[in-house]
Amino acid sequence: MPIFDKKHAFPGKLIIVEGIDGSGKSTQIALLKKWLESQGFSVFFTEWNSSELVKETTREGKKRNILTPTTFSLLHATDFADRLNYQIIPPLKAGMIVLADRYAYTAFARDVVRGVHPAWVRNLYNFAIKPDISFYFDVPIHVACDRILSNRTQIKFHEAGMDLGLSLDTKESFKLFQTKIFGEYKKMQTEFALTTVDATLEIHDDQEIVRAAVKEALKDYSKKRTIYAKRAKVFWRRFTVS
Repeated sequence: MPIFDKKHAFPGKLIIVEGIDGSGKSTQIALLKKWLESQGFSVFFTEWNSSELVKETTREGKKRNILTPTTFSLLHATDFADRLNYQIIPPLKAGMIVLADRYAYTAFARDVVRGVHPAWVRNLYNFAIKPDISFYFDVPIHVACDRILSNRTQIKFHEAGMDLGLSLDTKESFKLFQTKIFGEYKKMQTEFALTTVDATLEIHDDQEIVRAAVKEALKDYSKKRTIYAKRAKVFWRRFTVS
């Protein structure tokens, strides 16, 4: 059963970014958020693995290294479902623009590399809604790894894919892990019609490409919605806090 095959019916817009570590996607979505807000749009930002619902369980499982590929996948799916229902859909219903740093595609890459069947993990996320734009920041492995390894003194165990036994050397394991993830993203480019951005370009050049695509997606979006969205945002935050 195909997933993400129908556009959502919410008045807001969902824009997501994907890519291997070091692709620059987080920088680009942060710049996009500032630009959209400067243009008068009401924006909500959400990121991968940020739900309070399973954060402690995931942290403990990683710490003790007791997570199997399946339980790892299920925990991330639970995290995603919680974020979808409480951080993504409500703002979309309010007419806001939701920016997500990583979406279900991250699971389709990482979980498969860890040994989960591609069809199984895709079916696991069949409740997800289709983004209005799915940016994929494409960057060669050596460029991405150089960016990460030159700016980081330490890479976490699971971040480096050490649980897969790829290498006893953390940096080498990280490179091998990211290479496998890169391969899965390449498969998804066509499967999900990801909007590919050359992440080797200068930051401002990539941002111009991103903004141009977003402008096109917002042609049928009324700024008047942001007036109601801002009011809803205040109410929604009070509700979630309480």
